[in-house]
Amino acid sequence: MTADGYVAESLPEWLYRATEKWPDVRWCRAPDGAATRSEIVERAERACGTLRQAGVDHGDLLLIVLPNGLGFLDAWFGTIFAGGISAAMNPRAMITELPAVLEAIRPATLIVEDEDRDEIGGLTSGWSGRILSSGELSGGTRTAAAKLEPGSWASLIQSSGSTGKPKFVIETHSMYTLAADGFPYWLGLGEQDRLYTSLPLSHINAQVYSTLGSFGCGASLELRSTFSASQFWDDVAESGATEFNAIGAMLEIMLRAAPVAAEKNHSVKRCYTGPAPSERVHREFEERFGVQIVVGYALSESPYGLVCQTGEDNPFGSSGRPRQHPVLGVINEAELRDDSGATVTDRVGELVLRNPAITPGYLHPDGTVESPVRDGWLYTGDLMWRDADGRYFFAGRKKEVIRRRGENVSPGEIEAVADRHEGVLSSAAVGVPSDLSEEDIKLFVKTADCGSADLRSIAEWVNERVPPYKRLRYIEAVEDWPLTETQKIAKRHLSRERNKCEIDLEAVQ
Repeated sequence: MTADGYVAESLPEWLYRATEKWPDVRWCRAPDGAATRSEIVERAERACGTLRQAGVDHGDLLLIVLPNGLGFLDAWFGTIFAGGISAAMNPRAMITELPAVLEAIRPATLIVEDEDRDEIGGLTSGWSGRILSSGELSGGTRTAAAKLEPGSWASLIQSSGSTGKPKFVIETHSMYTLAADGFPYWLGLGEQDRLYTSLPLSHINAQVYSTLGSFGCGASLELRSTFSASQFWDDVAESGATEFNAIGAMLEIMLRAAPVAAEKNHSVKRCYTGPAPSERVHREFEERFGVQIVVGYALSESPYGLVCQTGEDNPFGSSGRPRQHPVLGVINEAELRDDSGATVTDRVGELVLRNPAITPGYLHPDGTVESPVRDGWLYTGDLMWRDADGRYFFAGRKKEVIRRRGENVSPGEIEAVADRHEGVLSSAAVGVPSDLSEEDIKLFVKTADCGSADLRSIAEWVNERVPPYKRLRYIEAVEDWPLTETQKIAKRHLSRERNKCEIDLEAVQ
């Protein structure tokens, strides 16, 4: 694929090219040190040498269980330089999740922290691969990266579906490089910027947007191990960051944190987030912290989704328009489809995407690949609607659609109404078993006064603003949400059982 001199590259080729342009300027500061681009490439080549000497072959799958830091980058880039395929998981989930992940993807090599090297045996029973520690990677002979095709597999990203069953999404080299080219363009970032992230490097956001996005545009990266609302602004101010990424409930968590002086004394200009926050959260965040929120939509299956690109007029709640490439131009198309696959324009439908940065599919334990692509289009599983100006608005997950009285109800539509209530901080709508077959609608709410709000009045307020077939039957308050690792509400952990804490709006009083 070429345009205006653009040539598709593998990730090592792309990293080498960026390093030639900015070799000796400090790129990354992390909990375990700092490095320029040249130093990072040298470290990757040494890790590549270690892996090759250990017997890692082209196409081998390596599982990285390391915290955010230069050590993770050594393992990740070293794996790719060796021609391997990386997978990663947060070390905080090692005890509970490692055996299942090993069984699901059967990696040839496991890379862990030095202190875990000799203590991990009990978690790897039945698995016969090799174990390396992160400290071993630095001692190898510098070995140049393998020659790889842009369309070859680069990594697996673990993505939890709405059922909670993990899926391993295949990422290609071109998915990484196209998105890394795009992110600075979408947000207006360049050499003068410093990107900050505390999101886990085991997920696509921190990998492709913050890490590779900064690497490829001449910006620098402040990489932190964990997110802490109480320390966030002090850390950001000290770092001199100009941009950070937030996902899921992070914006709300930051708004609830006690004010600190640093939240008004920092260099941050933009925060990239998705999905779109409520209008209340959006306004309050920008006003309190003096930061512009840039909303986008993407998924592990394609980092080319939608974005409210800077400089454009974007209404609250919008996920924007299809993302495009700064050199290749229009490479991404979006449509809405109904259950039959027909295109819809005047109502909610499933978002489908067509672009060159789409996954080959999901890898199953038996080695087979299941593709979410039909006729060249990625079926995202996410429901949206589109306004007259071509901007898309999230309406919920297709698998979470509530079936009530013969009608399909998107939870996101209910939540968008509930979140406008002044007493509601956030909400989650789910389907629960109905006496009349199908489902009734239950709304969980987190309130501004920690649960002492009049839930019945909130429910009635919502029901006055939705069609009859979307009206609530139950409402219940929560103190805190069950969250996924990426700070999204884990709806599967919200109980569908009747309990004394909920209010039944149809019960006789």
